[in-house]
Amino acid sequence: MIITQTPFRISFFGGGTDYPDYFEKNGGGAVLGTAIDHSAYLSVSRFYSRLFDYSIRIAYRKVECVRSLEDIEHAPFRECLRHCGISTDVEINYTGELPSFSGLGSSSSFVVGLLNALHAFQGKARRPLDLAIEAILLEQDTLKEAVGCQDQVFAAVGGCKLIEFRTREDIVVHAVPLSPDRLRNLEDHLLLLHTGIKRRAADVATNIIRRIGEQTRVLLRMREMVDEGYSLLTGNAGFSAFGALLDEAWQLKRSLDTSVCNGEIEDMYRRGRSAGAFGGKLLGAGGGGCLLFVVPPDRRAAVRSALAQLEEIPIAINSPGSHIIHA
Repeated sequence: MIITQTPFRISFFGGGTDYPDYFEKNGGGAVLGTAIDHSAYLSVSRFYSRLFDYSIRIAYRKVECVRSLEDIEHAPFRECLRHCGISTDVEINYTGELPSFSGLGSSSSFVVGLLNALHAFQGKARRPLDLAIEAILLEQDTLKEAVGCQDQVFAAVGGCKLIEFRTREDIVVHAVPLSPDRLRNLEDHLLLLHTGIKRRAADVATNIIRRIGEQTRVLLRMREMVDEGYSLLTGNAGFSAFGALLDEAWQLKRSLDTSVCNGEIEDMYRRGRSAGAFGGKLLGAGGGGCLLFVVPPDRRAAVRSALAQLEEIPIAINSPGSHIIHA
């Protein structure tokens, strides 16, 4: 049996510039973010189909026991198996520590973790960045998903990173050099809350991608924020300016399309800011999922009280990328 652990992520700046429709026409894109300590787990083991009336068993929210690849309903499972040339005698189980549709990159973490596990099952290894690119091409070209390129890289490479996108297969990853004390201080300022609103990120992303040509100036400013955020993180100042920059990024993100935000989310964000948060943003493409706030530690309780109906997700950052935890 092979078991992989693959992290989810939070993105601070640059989301939207990681769509090929943007970076291939505008000299590149970039994002700043981090992998977190909540993960997708995939196990792959040999299945002796001669003893059963089916040849593939996969388990996620439901269980599928099928005779052939074509019978698999779950498209990412089906196409990852096809991509790796596995069509029989395999059992796969998926467990996610956090729900789908949370804006934490869970769909790409699933694909990266599954590809990593299937390759290991065949006795093969992939370099992290190669694994990310493989997942990007599979999601965008085979599955026809409206996704960017950052989630796959954070899932495969992990860590706190600035990632540059030149083409889909020319991606440069820079580590964000944070001392242990600076890292802990940043964690102390982050508050992640689940809005309880579920949505398919691809639905919102489709709207954003459709309007990228109209939003070039906004996206150029969002790209600049990546470098500004990097400078703030790697400096010695407090996190008020970082939070204020995040607030500016959220205001720009809201302008990309009306589907990014709604009155309910806007009210949550306003209450968080009023209670003392420096700034924040809705993670993922928008429409629902998780809110991330940058909050001074002495105002954390006040923000939690102002948004008491929302579930907090405690997080640590700078987690490792997809790796095998059992073989």
